Amino acid sequence: MKSLWRNPEFNLLWTSQSLSYLGDGIATLALSLLVLVETGSPIYAGLVGTITQVARLVLRLPAGVLVDRLDRRRVMMSCDALRLAAFTTLTVAVVSGRAGFALILMVAAVDAASSAVSGTAEDASVRSIVPIAQLPSAVARNEARSHGASLAGPPLGGLLFGLGHAIPFLTNAISCLVSIVLVLFIRKPLQGEREEEPQTYRAALVEGIRFVFTNPFLRALMLIAAPLNFAIGGVLFTLIVALQRNGTPPAAIGLTETIVAAGGLLGAFVAPALQGRLGLLALTRLICWAAAALLASVSILTSTVAAAVPLGLAVFLGPACNAALFGFQAAITPDRLQGRVISVIMVAATSMAAAAPIVAGLLLASVGARAAVLFFAAAVVGSALVATLGNGIRRAQESELAKAMRVETASAVQN
Repeated sequence: MKSLWRNPEFNLLWTSQSLSYLGDGIATLALSLLVLVETGSPIYAGLVGTITQVARLVLRLPAGVLVDRLDRRRVMMSCDALRLAAFTTLTVAVVSGRAGFALILMVAAVDAASSAVSGTAEDASVRSIVPIAQLPSAVARNEARSHGASLAGPPLGGLLFGLGHAIPFLTNAISCLVSIVLVLFIRKPLQGEREEEPQTYRAALVEGIRFVFTNPFLRALMLIAAPLNFAIGGVLFTLIVALQRNGTPPAAIGLTETIVAAGGLLGAFVAPALQGRLGLLALTRLICWAAAALLASVSILTSTVAAAVPLGLAVFLGPACNAALFGFQAAITPDRLQGRVISVIMVAATSMAAAAPIVAGLLLASVGARAAVLFFAAAVVGSALVATLGNGIRRAQESELAKAMRVETASAVQN
């Protein structure tokens, strides 16, 4: 079996979507800065951020149905074409001095919607071009890309905006064009054969939801991933507010976020090694309990930047857990359901993560930073109990995995 680094289809897909993720990171900051320059209103800037988050969340489930019904290559190319048109229009508007708030809001919404659909299509496509045994490694590489983009995107967006207000949007437009070309050069199909008479939207969505909730492993995956995302986001928000209240300089607070992001990036690089040493069950249990302990230790350090270290270590463990769990998910899910299963799981995970800042704010106002951090650590204890006591991970459907590998091997021999 050749290395992933020698898999041209996966590398083309990975590079293409890396550009999209980096573009999202650049646009997130650059769009907010442009709103502040054009309107001077932080409320309007916050509205742009809210609209993008809502668009991503609302379109997740429809995106799953869409990418299971249509050609995934064309879906990704169409999304990049929409983003290309939107950012080209915004670039021209900025240069000509006509970038009004309505246009900025429209571009932000198009970017978020296209990214949600394109990301779902890419996640669903990996199973078609990567051998089952290498799926966890592929997910780990995708994790590294996500963390790398979140680490590099906003600073790069700020730098480019400082050089010229139109430059970050022009950069995004160029990256979309390159992404289209890369996806065009992928030779293998990114999905199996489609049904001659596709289901209605409602029937297709119900089938995807039913598949997730009737599969013990996928149910456990949701109950583990969602609280983890919720807790890490909540602790990070709590820490930032606590540091600000204690008079910590903004540069030091920014360093805290950098440490946490760097932990996720480094964790993605070591994820394959951890997976190689530990099985799915042992790895999931270890990471959940370790994350709970690390987050709890943040509660005694909320007044110092040193709290970023245990939080960064908790984030460091995340990619290995995600790679193992989502690699297994990709292996046991039929190709025709990949998009819907991914979208259902991600809606559950991101919905809880979106609520984390609100919950953290309420806890900070009522019980203080330490108690807020302990609350979020307790949520991860819930994930650890699911991994330890539940049947979903303990009795992970190795038979389904073995069956999928046999089918894949037979198909390769026939071809």
